[in-house]
Amino acid sequence: MDDNGTHAPAAPAPREYRVGELAEAAGIPVRTLRFYRERRLLPPPRREGRIAWYTDDHLARLRTIAALLERGHTLGGIAELIAAWEHGRTLDGVAEHLGLEGALTTPWSDEVPVRLTPQELADHFGEDVSPDNLTTALEIGYIAVDGEDVVHVSRRLLDASAALVREGVPLTAVLAAGRAVREHADALAELFTQVIKTHVIGPLDALPPGEAHRVSESLQRLRPLAKNIVDAEMSLAMDRRVRREIDGWMRAGAEPGGPEK
Repeated sequence: MDDNGTHAPAAPAPREYRVGELAEAAGIPVRTLRFYRERRLLPPPRREGRIAWYTDDHLARLRTIAALLERGHTLGGIAELIAAWEHGRTLDGVAEHLGLEGALTTPWSDEVPVRLTPQELADHFGEDVSPDNLTTALEIGYIAVDGEDVVHVSRRLLDASAALVREGVPLTAVLAAGRAVREHADALAELFTQVIKTHVIGPLDALPPGEAHRVSESLQRLRPLAKNIVDAEMSLAMDRRVRREIDGWMRAGAEPGGPEK
């Protein structure tokens, strides 16, 4: 009863969802929901025979996962955060972990993937779209197949590759160069990672409390610096290489029997 002696209305029963209803409410495919459940990112549902019933708590958890993924967190990092919440780690500790993990996993690139139909892919590369070239592009990681479409990892790489083909460079050669560039880029990334790890971050298990914010700010400042260094060194290297090629061509032309001037 309330203060006036009347019966207060009963609290509404919490809403429950079947798996398809929960997935729809969260805006994700059912297979993604099941994957999260297998990874133990969701608490177990209530079972009624063979039917699994989920609540608004599950929906809130899914929305939290989506927000963390949007911020650049990995599923592994999210699992650690959820484990921290469930095992009673202090909120300050969780916030510290959030700040550090977010700083470490925020993407460095601004590359925009491109979805292409088979016809659109052919429009870019014409007759060079062969099974062998498609296989190579898949191996390098330039493209992925999604249903009947192809998803290219980067609009800039797609446009540059297509421009090279239009200039007369066979797509086979473009992909071979791309594979070599990927190997050198991985080596550069390893170099920068080790420098940052040694001189900026240090051992993660020894990071003092409250330092995640400092590390995050440092990484934000380092992102454009790393890109500027690579861009400048690439430009200087091209200058040196082109000059050597021109000097070699001019020396060959000056030798007896060389090309006519």
